[in-house]
Amino acid sequence: MVRNLPENWDLEADVVAIGSGGGGLCAAIAAQDGGASAMVLERTDQVGGVTAYSMGEVWVPGNAHAAELGIEDSSESGFRYVKRLSMGYADDLAILNQAIHAPVALKFFEDSIGLRMKVIRNCPDYYFGICNDAVSEGRLLEVEPFQGETLGEWQHRTRISPHVLYGMTHDDIFENGGSPNIRNWDFTVMGERLAKDERCLGPGLAAYLVKGALDRGIPLHTGVNVEELVFDGERVVGVRATKDGQELYVKANKGVVIAVSSYERNPDLSKSLGMQLDVQSIIMPEVDGAHLRLAGSLGARIARVPDVTMLACQIPGEELQDGVPLWRGVMPYIGLPHTIVVNRAGKRFANESFYRSIYYTVDHIDGGTQTHPNFPCWMIQDSQAREKYPLGSIMPGQDMPEGVGVKADTIEDLARVIGVDPQALSETVSNFNIHAEKGEDPEFGRGSHPWGAWMTGDRFNKPHPNFGTLEKGPFWAVELSRVAGSGIAASGLVINHHACVMGWDGEPIAGLYAAGNSVARQDNGAVMQSGMSNARGMTQGYLAGRHAAGSPSDLLEKEVERMRLQDA
Repeated sequence: MVRNLPENWDLEADVVAIGSGGGGLCAAIAAQDGGASAMVLERTDQVGGVTAYSMGEVWVPGNAHAAELGIEDSSESGFRYVKRLSMGYADDLAILNQAIHAPVALKFFEDSIGLRMKVIRNCPDYYFGICNDAVSEGRLLEVEPFQGETLGEWQHRTRISPHVLYGMTHDDIFENGGSPNIRNWDFTVMGERLAKDERCLGPGLAAYLVKGALDRGIPLHTGVNVEELVFDGERVVGVRATKDGQELYVKANKGVVIAVSSYERNPDLSKSLGMQLDVQSIIMPEVDGAHLRLAGSLGARIARVPDVTMLACQIPGEELQDGVPLWRGVMPYIGLPHTIVVNRAGKRFANESFYRSIYYTVDHIDGGTQTHPNFPCWMIQDSQAREKYPLGSIMPGQDMPEGVGVKADTIEDLARVIGVDPQALSETVSNFNIHAEKGEDPEFGRGSHPWGAWMTGDRFNKPHPNFGTLEKGPFWAVELSRVAGSGIAASGLVINHHACVMGWDGEPIAGLYAAGNSVARQDNGAVMQSGMSNARGMTQGYLAGRHAAGSPSDLLEKEVERMRLQDA
């Protein structure tokens, strides 16, 4: 923290957003439209942040697009859904604030920057069938294809993703049977879109927001690493940064918004602020916890909720920048037919078709032995799976590259290769096969979540999208690594309902805001739902920009009063 004000400021704006993902861009746009000048500072040489790496889903209960389709829903139902599933780790006011402002923020950006979104058809909430306030479709939205060439000189400086087929929408993908049936896809549309640089999913969402900022003349400064906040004794008034080895002071007349994602590229923070050991990451290496370093010097409060652990594999030769390995999440593959996941004892330990089940259980601790009995773990497949389904960039029927997995003619031999008990693994596969022929899993409830069948199943497979026997040799085993949750961290900065960063004294730190994955997930607690992260960034950015510009939202206060009168 810098306490001595610089003699000269190099740059100046009313609102300075640190980070060019959804949270930072939304804050800058909302501030500018509220009458304040805005600026975005980005550490890397490309804009779009983790938003561009995502599937681009935005989860908004009670949105107008669902209503237009005749889908019955409301913000109140969304509030109850999250509260019911948060397991007490969330704050009710934070849940409510997100629920009532998400549709408002969405409409604001649709009206102001021309953001075009639509319902992802037939996509249920994670807990549809489990929670009464879950819906079968309507809450999960995605963007209409974005014309990349409209970004002008920023076209190639706006991130695309190594993880998603950004030339196709969710509807395109799932109308063709989803990722399991990639062999049957009609790639004509995707080819045409890529040729024209029409971006969908996360790259499309990020591009819409970048274009919205550019249309307003909001400066986007790349290669700027913010080192410290400047504090005048009463409020945050700017930042000290470096660019190309030179010091840079940026004045913020009305506020600084921290929106730099999480800390998952910092192993020490991943272990000490979460519970993730030896964790890898699928996002850019610059995401290292800068928000905690910057705000921590001012006494910013942090809070934590349960981790969002995931599993991944690494295909040799695939890299991000500077030789950083590219990890491929296995969520879409481990719930497919002819595939199971086993632990070091050679046993299944969770519902592979529902990642919230298996990823929590991976980190289970056996207090009697002080071990993680379910880690390491392996994805086991037979030749039917390899013939029909992809694994990341490995296409169906393609030989498994050396270093990805191991192969054996029998299940027992495979067990010996990976060092698990052959009899145990053989019994696990035999038991699974008996029930798979009936499309049932009495032990772990595989296939019981409609979302799991939609996302991780083969809808053309009988008797069930998530079931198929493992009986055709040879067999494969792929050792899985832990990866962090795509910037969705256990810990983050505490904010109030205006996205002001709070101190340990319970008071907001004047002039300091935060949005997106830099913020503690007190608005969802133990639950995670595809699209929540992007919705949080959009909503919190909107609230921060409005408040910093001098026009704070009063919707939460009105809703609390309405509920009080209703209960009276």
